[in-house]
Amino acid sequence: MNAPGRPVLYIVVCATPRARVIGELVELAAGRGWTPCVIATPQAVRFIDSAALAELTGYPVRHEYKDPDAPDVLPDPDAILVCPASFNTINKWAAGISDTLALGLITEAIGMGLPLVAAPAVNSAQAAHPAFERNVDELRAAGVTMLYGPGVWEPAPPRSGGTPFPWDLALNALDEVRAGLGT
Repeated sequence: MNAPGRPVLYIVVCATPRARVIGELVELAAGRGWTPCVIATPQAVRFIDSAALAELTGYPVRHEYKDPDAPDVLPDPDAILVCPASFNTINKWAAGISDTLALGLITEAIGMGLPLVAAPAVNSAQAAHPAFERNVDELRAAGVTMLYGPGVWEPAPPRSGGTPFPWDLALNALDEVRAGLGT
Protein backbone atom coordinates (compact mmCIF):
# COMPACT_ATOMS: atom_id res chain seq x y z
CA MET A 1 0.00 0.00 0.00
CA ASN A 2 2.91 2.37 0.46
CA ALA A 3 3.77 2.97 -3.18
CA PRO A 4 5.81 6.03 -4.15
CA GLY A 5 3.83 8.87 -5.68
CA ARG A 6 0.55 8.01 -3.96
CA PRO A 7 -0.86 10.68 -1.65
CA VAL A 8 -0.59 9.87 2.04
CA LEU A 9 -3.77 9.70 4.11
CA TYR A 10 -3.65 9.70 7.88
CA ILE A 11 -6.69 7.86 9.20
CA VAL A 12 -7.22 8.99 12.78
CA VAL A 13 -9.32 6.38 14.55
CA CYS A 14 -11.06 6.98 17.87
CA ALA A 15 -12.41 4.57 20.48
CA THR A 16 -15.82 3.73 19.07
CA PRO A 17 -17.36 0.38 18.11
CA ARG A 18 -16.76 1.14 14.40
CA ALA A 19 -13.01 1.26 15.11
CA ARG A 20 -13.01 -2.54 15.31
CA VAL A 21 -13.38 -2.75 11.53
CA ILE A 22 -11.13 0.17 10.55
CA GLY A 23 -9.20 -2.18 8.28
CA GLU A 24 -12.16 -1.96 5.87
CA LEU A 25 -11.61 1.80 5.54
CA VAL A 26 -7.86 1.32 5.15
CA GLU A 27 -8.42 -1.14 2.29
CA LEU A 28 -10.95 1.14 0.56
CA ALA A 29 -8.61 4.12 0.85
CA ALA A 30 -5.75 2.12 -0.64
CA GLY A 31 -8.05 0.99 -3.44
CA ARG A 32 -8.69 4.64 -4.24
CA GLY A 33 -4.99 5.38 -4.61
CA TRP A 34 -4.07 6.52 -1.11
CA THR A 35 -1.17 5.40 1.04
CA PRO A 36 -3.04 5.02 4.34
CA CYS A 37 -1.39 5.35 7.74
CA VAL A 38 -3.34 4.73 10.95
CA ILE A 39 -3.11 7.04 13.95
CA ALA A 40 -5.09 5.82 16.96
CA THR A 41 -6.18 7.65 20.06
CA PRO A 42 -4.83 5.99 23.20
CA GLN A 43 -8.23 4.45 23.97
CA ALA A 44 -8.75 3.29 20.36
CA VAL A 45 -5.70 1.04 20.64
CA ARG A 46 -7.89 -1.31 22.69
CA PHE A 47 -10.43 -1.52 19.84
CA ILE A 48 -8.10 -2.23 16.92
CA ASP A 49 -5.63 -4.88 15.82
CA SER A 50 -2.50 -2.76 15.50
CA ALA A 51 -0.36 -5.59 14.15
CA ALA A 52 -2.85 -6.43 11.38
CA LEU A 53 -3.19 -2.75 10.44
CA ALA A 54 0.60 -2.35 10.34
CA GLU A 55 0.84 -5.36 8.05
CA LEU A 56 -1.96 -4.00 5.88
CA THR A 57 -0.48 -0.50 5.53
CA GLY A 58 3.23 -1.22 5.75
CA TYR A 59 3.53 1.31 8.59
CA PRO A 60 3.23 0.96 12.35
CA VAL A 61 0.07 2.25 13.99
CA ARG A 62 1.06 5.38 15.90
CA HIS A 63 -0.71 6.35 19.12
CA GLU A 64 1.94 8.13 21.15
CA TYR A 65 4.29 11.02 20.54
CA LYS A 66 7.73 9.86 19.48
CA ASP A 67 10.91 10.76 21.31
CA PRO A 68 12.12 14.17 20.14
CA ASP A 69 15.32 12.79 18.59
CA ALA A 70 13.72 9.74 16.97
CA PRO A 71 13.04 9.85 13.24
CA ASP A 72 9.41 9.79 12.19
CA VAL A 73 8.31 6.41 10.86
CA LEU A 74 5.40 7.80 8.83
CA PRO A 75 5.50 9.94 5.70
CA ASP A 76 3.95 13.41 5.95
CA PRO A 77 0.21 13.43 5.27
CA ASP A 78 -1.47 14.96 2.24
CA ALA A 79 -4.84 14.74 4.00
CA ILE A 80 -6.35 13.54 7.27
CA LEU A 81 -9.57 11.62 7.80
CA VAL A 82 -10.83 11.43 11.40
CA CYS A 83 -13.09 8.44 11.18
CA PRO A 84 -14.69 7.34 13.38
CA ALA A 85 -14.49 10.59 15.37
CA SER A 86 -15.59 10.23 18.97
CA PHE A 87 -17.54 12.75 21.06
CA ASN A 88 -14.44 13.26 23.19
CA THR A 89 -12.12 13.89 20.25
CA ILE A 90 -14.49 16.31 18.51
CA ASN A 91 -14.92 18.39 21.67
CA LYS A 92 -11.21 18.43 22.55
CA TRP A 93 -10.24 19.20 18.93
CA ALA A 94 -12.57 22.20 18.77
CA ALA A 95 -11.14 23.47 22.06
CA GLY A 96 -7.59 23.20 20.71
CA ILE A 97 -6.54 20.51 23.16
CA SER A 98 -3.70 18.35 21.91
CA ASP A 99 -2.95 16.00 24.78
CA THR A 100 -2.55 12.96 22.50
CA LEU A 101 -0.70 12.36 19.26
CA ALA A 102 -3.99 12.11 17.35
CA LEU A 103 -5.24 15.45 18.69
CA GLY A 104 -1.85 17.06 18.18
CA LEU A 105 -1.85 16.09 14.51
CA ILE A 106 -5.41 17.21 13.78
CA THR A 107 -5.16 20.50 15.68
CA GLU A 108 -1.95 21.30 13.80
CA ALA A 109 -3.47 20.23 10.46
CA ILE A 110 -6.00 23.07 10.65
CA GLY A 111 -3.18 25.62 10.72
CA MET A 112 -1.31 23.78 7.98
CA GLY A 113 -4.31 23.92 5.65
CA LEU A 114 -4.40 20.16 5.13
CA PRO A 115 -7.64 18.68 3.81
CA LEU A 116 -9.52 17.46 6.88
CA VAL A 117 -12.67 15.36 6.98
CA ALA A 118 -14.30 14.12 10.18
CA ALA A 119 -17.00 11.49 10.48
CA PRO A 120 -18.53 11.65 13.96
CA ALA A 121 -19.48 8.42 15.68
CA VAL A 122 -21.77 9.63 18.44
CA ASN A 123 -25.19 8.63 19.70
CA SER A 124 -28.23 10.92 19.85
CA ALA A 125 -27.78 11.60 23.58
CA GLN A 126 -24.20 12.75 23.04
CA ALA A 127 -25.26 14.84 20.04
CA ALA A 128 -27.88 16.54 22.23
CA HIS A 129 -25.18 17.90 24.55
CA PRO A 130 -24.94 21.67 23.95
CA ALA A 131 -21.17 21.58 23.48
CA PHE A 132 -21.32 19.07 20.64
CA GLU A 133 -23.26 21.16 18.11
CA ARG A 134 -21.18 24.25 18.99
CA ASN A 135 -17.99 22.30 18.46
CA VAL A 136 -19.13 20.81 15.16
CA ASP A 137 -19.86 24.38 13.99
CA GLU A 138 -16.49 25.55 15.34
CA LEU A 139 -14.61 22.87 13.40
CA ARG A 140 -16.59 23.62 10.24
CA ALA A 141 -15.66 27.30 10.61
CA ALA A 142 -12.02 26.23 10.86
CA GLY A 143 -12.28 24.46 7.51
CA VAL A 144 -12.96 20.89 8.64
CA THR A 145 -15.52 18.99 6.59
CA MET A 146 -17.83 17.53 9.23
CA LEU A 147 -19.97 14.67 7.95
CA TYR A 148 -22.83 15.22 10.33
CA GLY A 149 -26.40 16.46 10.18
CA PRO A 150 -29.67 15.93 8.34
CA GLY A 151 -29.19 14.31 4.97
CA VAL A 152 -25.56 13.43 5.73
CA TRP A 153 -25.39 11.23 8.83
CA GLU A 154 -27.53 11.29 11.94
CA PRO A 155 -26.84 9.48 15.20
CA ALA A 156 -28.93 6.61 16.52
CA PRO A 157 -30.27 6.32 20.08
CA PRO A 158 -27.88 5.23 22.84
CA ARG A 159 -27.35 1.48 23.29
CA SER A 160 -28.98 0.73 19.94
CA GLY A 161 -25.79 -0.33 18.21
CA GLY A 162 -25.95 2.82 16.11
CA THR A 163 -25.92 3.29 12.41
CA PRO A 164 -22.62 2.24 10.85
CA PHE A 165 -20.93 5.16 9.18
CA PRO A 166 -20.54 4.42 5.46
CA TRP A 167 -16.82 4.45 4.67
CA ASP A 168 -17.50 5.57 1.10
CA LEU A 169 -19.21 8.72 2.34
CA ALA A 170 -16.03 9.72 4.16
CA LEU A 171 -13.75 8.93 1.22
CA ASN A 172 -16.05 10.72 -1.25
CA ALA A 173 -16.02 13.82 0.96
CA LEU A 174 -12.24 13.68 1.11
CA ASP A 175 -12.07 13.47 -2.70
CA GLU A 176 -14.35 16.54 -2.95
CA VAL A 177 -12.25 18.54 -0.48
CA ARG A 178 -9.05 17.71 -2.33
CA ALA A 179 -10.63 18.55 -5.71
CA GLY A 180 -11.74 21.91 -4.32
CA LEU A 181 -8.19 22.64 -3.23
CA GLY A 182 -6.76 21.58 -6.59
CA THR A 183 -4.68 18.76 -5.10
